[in-house]
Amino acid sequence: MARNGSYVSEAVIRRMPKYYRYLEDLEKTGVERVSSKELSQRMGLTASKIRQDFNCFGGFGQQGYGYNVSDLKKEIMKILGLDRTYNVIIVGAGNIGQALANYTGFEKEGFFIKALFDINPKLIGMSIRDIMIYDLDSLEDFLAKNPIDIAVISTPKDKAQEVADRLTRNGIKSIWNFAAIDVAVPRGVIAENVHLSDSLYTLSYRIRESLE
Repeated sequence: MARNGSYVSEAVIRRMPKYYRYLEDLEKTGVERVSSKELSQRMGLTASKIRQDFNCFGGFGQQGYGYNVSDLKKEIMKILGLDRTYNVIIVGAGNIGQALANYTGFEKEGFFIKALFDINPKLIGMSIRDIMIYDLDSLEDFLAKNPIDIAVISTPKDKAQEVADRLTRNGIKSIWNFAAIDVAVPRGVIAENVHLSDSLYTLSYRIRESLE
């Protein structure tokens, strides 16, 4: 939903993080103003498409001036919900789970990992950047005592749905799923299923296309 209550397409929503990244880069290099044309050249979109995207949320530019980089970044930050903080847990402390826990960029954007969970006795009791790895059997007890906004699933795919069910039964409303399978969730729960191979397959397609 946009601020005026109108429907915003999935394609527009998927582009908003990209706008945010480009504006962040511009701000870091000291750029104060940018036009839709300049953004279009950087992003590979038409200027009219960019204006249409922003108009879904009210529009932020001034004709003849363009966009104030800092102000536009703040507006998109609000749209993306990045003006607040989130408590996160990771279920599955294998390669993907550990990589996510080691990435400090999440904290800079307000996502704070509070715990990891696993069934491997060799991992239980260890910590990653002072984030403890707990026994998966303690998941329900931990959720009962700690407010968690987002749960990350990075388990083998044959365990992912079972984990998702446990999470939702215990009050988790948002899931970021890295298992190689889409998880089903009840109404009112948000699940973002990430398939790392999709980007690689897209790259492979573009390579093949370029060779024809």
